[in-house]
Amino acid sequence: MNIESFLNRIWYGRLTFWAVLLWPLSMLFALLAKLNALLFQLKIKHSTRLPVPVVVVGNITVGGTGKTPLTIYLAQQLTQLGLQVGIISRGYARSGDDRHTPLAVTVDSDPAVVGDEPLLLARATQVPVFVARQRASAGQALLAAHPAVNVLLCDDGLQHYALARDIELCVIDAARGLGNGLRLPAGPLREPRGRLGQVSAVVLNGKPDVDLLGEAYPPQFVMQLAASACYQLHHPEIKRHAADFASESLTAMVGMGNPARFFATLRGLNYQFIEQAMPDHHAFCAADLPACGAIMVTEKDAVKLAALNLMADGDRIWVLPVTAQIEPNLADWLQATLSAITEYQNGR
Repeated sequence: MNIESFLNRIWYGRLTFWAVLLWPLSMLFALLAKLNALLFQLKIKHSTRLPVPVVVVGNITVGGTGKTPLTIYLAQQLTQLGLQVGIISRGYARSGDDRHTPLAVTVDSDPAVVGDEPLLLARATQVPVFVARQRASAGQALLAAHPAVNVLLCDDGLQHYALARDIELCVIDAARGLGNGLRLPAGPLREPRGRLGQVSAVVLNGKPDVDLLGEAYPPQFVMQLAASACYQLHHPEIKRHAADFASESLTAMVGMGNPARFFATLRGLNYQFIEQAMPDHHAFCAADLPACGAIMVTEKDAVKLAALNLMADGDRIWVLPVTAQIEPNLADWLQATLSAITEYQNGR
């Protein structure tokens, strides 16, 4: 069992002894995080404000909650509503000597250089995407290269207070909720539960069995990730459904913060498969592929696998795309909120 799986058992399972053992470290982490936020509030640390509204799509828990499909949905919907959208990201797990230098992400970028999620965002949305360790630098570079952009989506970064933001969207995995409710490393929380009362809106990924938040929190939206046919990695025009894999073995291989969500999606579509979970943002190589049979992966992992020289193995890999569906209409709410912000700023 790797450290990620072990911690998930503590945070979302019954390993309460280990949670108690780690609790003192959680208090230290909480103190340092509070001090950091206080330094920004007192203007001792500087927040950079960009000349266009910034919408942060983040979470208060560690691990995958669905930020990337939500960012794709927002970029596509806001573009259809007439806004000029840009996306900025840190580009987690990037390689290279100078990760502080802003870099434009194109559909042909190397995922090892720009990050897997930014590359997926660029391919799925066709809007300008820039990455840099300091998100404000990425935003400044993007606006310099694309002056028509009038709203920026920040992929992750809810705790990155060096970038001033106008709207905060917090994504929560409805199935896992907030885990044991403790701060890192005893629990999955980067910030306390009370932080949810300060964000602009909460997006629940999936319909919760119980009321996770209550009425005291900001507007809430429910996101469902819809999937149907998968496509072949090297030939996207070739599609299959679950029944098409009935006569061959299928391995679901995934490198994400919550692999159980991907496996549950496949089961909901009646796929029969063997599970192969990797750490989040895993750097896939040819040796990771099972020796035989078909392989199912997420679109995020597909951008890394497509960059490898897999030869014939590439024809064994199938990609399951997901599309966010959100109720009530988050894009309309966001457009109205952005309009109100713009009117207020113009009237000052």
